[in-house]
Order: sequence, then structure tokens, then C-alpha cells
Amino acid sequence: MKCIPTAIPDVLIIEPKVFGDERGFFFESFNRRRFAELTGYDVDFVQDNHSRSARNVLRGLHYQIQHPQGKLVRVTSGKVFDVVVDIRRSSPTFGRHVAVELSAEDRRMLWIPAGFAHGFLVMSESAEFLYKTTDYWYPEYERCIRWDDPELGINWPLQGQPALSGKDAKGVPLQQAEVFA
Repeated sequence: MKCIPTAIPDVLIIEPKVFGDERGFFFESFNRRRFAELTGYDVDFVQDNHSRSARNVLRGLHYQIQHPQGKLVRVTSGKVFDVVVDIRRSSPTFGRHVAVELSAEDRRMLWIPAGFAHGFLVMSESAEFLYKTTDYWYPEYERCIRWDDPELGINWPLQGQPALSGKDAKGVPLQQAEVFA
């Protein structure tokens, strides 16, 4: 397993060591001890989520204002454009984002600590996305920042208008969002 830093030091790309031959492949997608050694985070994942979305579906930018979740995310089928926004007001990178392509082919994962908003755009015909989270989902604390907030300056690789949920269409700009101290 290899850890690759991003422009926001707390957000990390994780590359697993993949063993493959003509029969297929094997890799360890998570090892708590190795993850802690590489990242400095000793995490306790309590929930796994699995979503499937069609091309041009955009989900996000989501976070929980109470019970914030750290997330380890990866794609098991297809390809996505994954975006993480720092919403910790006291952080030197507040309001900045990291964007990474994740795919089933490259098997990369992204570590998103608590205190960040997260979203993704499906770039392939469809994509299956897995999330390991450090806290449970509490819908009453879930918030959404507008995916197209000009202040964030995210250059989504869109093909036309994205397909959004009602919740995501009602996201608020970062300036109006509840954020972390």
C-alpha cells in the first residue's frame, strides 16, 4: 500500500499493492494497522455504503455538521471525478478543493477526514462507488454545498447538465453553509 499526498495535506490518495496474473487479481483494500502507519489516522470504520450511478450523475457536495464522517472511498466499477472541499474555517486550506479521478481500473482510494464536503461525478457509462465511514449516517445533520458554487471554482468535466437529486439541487453556496470551526 502506498500513500500519495494531495494539495490539501489531510486528504490522501491510497494505492493498494495489487497482485495479478492471468487468473485475475487480489489486493488488500483495507488494513487498519497499515493504514495508521501510512496516514497517521487510526480509524474505526462503522458503516460501509455502496452506490451505483449512471453517467453524468453528480452526487454532492455532502457532509454531516454533527457526527462528521471520515471516509475511505473507492470505485469498483467505472470511473468518477471525485471532489473534496475543506470546510474547516480554521484551516489554512479552507474553501479549497482537491479533485481526483478514481476508477475500477486504477483501484486507487481516497482518504477524506472529517471536516470536508465530498462529491463525485460519474464519467463512465455507470459507476459503483464504495464508502467506508467513521460515523453513522444521520440524515438530520446532513448538509449540502452547491456543486457549482463559483467561489469553489471546481472544474467538473461535465457533458451537458449533471443529473442531480432534489437534495443536491438545493445545496447552498459555501458562504451560506454551516461549516466546522
